[in-house]
Order: sequence, then C-alpha cells, then structure tokens
Amino acid sequence: MDIIEDNRTALFEEGKEDALPTSNGRVKLHNARLKSIQDDHLYHIALSTGSDDLRRLFGDVKVVCFGGQATRMEKFARFIAREFDVSDTVHNFAAGTDRYAVYKAGPVLSVSHGIGIPSLSIVFQEIVKLIYYAGCENVTFFRIGTCGGIGLEPGTVVISQKVVNGALEPVYKQYILGRAVERPAKVDSDLIRQLYACSQNDDKFKTVLGTTLCQGRMDGAFCEHEEEEKFLWLRELADRGVTNMEMESLGFTALCDRANIPGAVCCVTLLDRCEGDGITTNLQLLHEWQTYPQILVARYIRNRLGL
Repeated sequence: MDIIEDNRTALFEEGKEDALPTSNGRVKLHNARLKSIQDDHLYHIALSTGSDDLRRLFGDVKVVCFGGQATRMEKFARFIAREFDVSDTVHNFAAGTDRYAVYKAGPVLSVSHGIGIPSLSIVFQEIVKLIYYAGCENVTFFRIGTCGGIGLEPGTVVISQKVVNGALEPVYKQYILGRAVERPAKVDSDLIRQLYACSQNDDKFKTVLGTTLCQGRMDGAFCEHEEEEKFLWLRELADRGVTNMEMESLGFTALCDRANIPGAVCCVTLLDRCEGDGITTNLQLLHEWQTYPQILVARYIRNRLGL
C-alpha cells in the first residue's frame, strides 16, 4: 500500500490520544498501536492495507453516507452516480464478507451499518481507518435512514440538532475494560445549518430541525410497562422538545465527535409514535419517503463539491 511513512508516524502521536486532525484535514487515529501493524485487515469490509491500493481506490472520497440496509445503500450509490454523472457501475467493495456493504460513486462512499449502535460502531471504526489509510482529506459523514416521529406527520425529514440517550442526556455511555466511559454526542452545528439550508420551499416533504432520542421500538417481545405509561412518556418527550426516535444516532454522533469528523443524522419519519408503533403506510410510499434524506444530502454534496 502507498503510505508515506513519515506522515504515518506523525499522525499516530504516542501519548496524545486526543490529538486533533492535521491542518490539511486528514484524520488522526487515536491508537498508536496501529503503527506496528504492517498489514491492517479491515475484516468486516473485506479490505486490507497490504493487498489493496487504498489510496488509488478511495483517496478522492469526500463524503461517507451510512444507512442500515445494504440494498438501500446500493440504491443510494446508484442515485448519486446518476445525479453527478459518474460511472453507474457501482461495486460492493465489501462483497468478500456478508457483514456490511461498501459502494463508491465518485467522491461518495455508501455504507450499510446494520441495526443498532453495536453494529454501526464496528463498521464506523473500519471506515475511519479506511479514509485515513487512503489519505482522504476533509471528509464528512452522514447517517441517512428512517425513524419514528413524535408528534410529526409521517414522511417528515428530521435533521438532528441534538441527540440524547434514554435519560435525555447528550451522552453515549459504554463500558471499556470494566470502566464506564462517557462520550459527548456533540453535533456539528455548521454542518447541520448547511444541510438544513438544502431544503426547498417546493419540496414534497417537510424538513425540520429536532432533538433525537436514541431508543428502539416499543412493541418488542418483552414489555415491562403499561400502554398508558408509554403514552405518558411520549407526551413528556414531546413537551421536552424530542421530535423523533432512532436507534443509531447517539453512537454515530459521539463517534464522529471522537474522530473529529463532521457528521450529521438525517432521517425520515415512517410513523408518529404518539399514534402507535405499527407502520400502516403502503410499501410504495415508504420507499418514496426513504429517498427524502438522500435528496437533501445529495444537494449538500453538490453545493460543497460543485458537482
């Protein structure tokens, strides 16, 4: 792999775990141990620093979009290819594994992340390493997908200007080596503003800024609360400014902040949780709604890159 060794050494700063990106916008990896790995296998996306020319393949990437389903992200890659008149022969670089999918359309990567923060965090870390090894500069991340609204009309696009956990705190908590670690889920306010500015008055859909609760569905196999308790909770959420519920936003936002990569969550509501947990909208309309966040992000890409 084409790596300039002095740059590689400089970007892994021993003892400076919280180092910032370099002035040219390249990502710094917060793990000095990676210096000693001659061939770093990115197992879950079937790429390797030893056998793949990552600079040639991915060095021009400026935007990475994450979404849950592999099929949706393949369609998004084809949409981007058509929008910006780049090759529509999209290829799944992660085809050597059945874990995730990674498609490329010009300067845009389209990545599936599965369901939930644990699944997202695995591919997120490998993508961060990928853009580092490829020498990418000034990269922006997006999470595009679906969510449940709270008091919003289904089909509304929510750009998360704040993301909170179940205690309504903008913090992602986990345990590492038996110790509790808290990472702030900070949003990039400039990116949020720029993305929101991409909405247009004549759009078929409404776009709002909102607070996103990172919490799963309420109709699972186990339930420890009564129906009235649930609706009281939803009303409290609405009173406290929460607009939607989504399962990956907290981890995504915290990891973007950790990596010093501008990131934004942009999702369309498939239902209003205040009306129930079941989706009754016909499949054709659901598929159309899923394109709305993609349209906004495509406009952002066009504006930023002048495509």
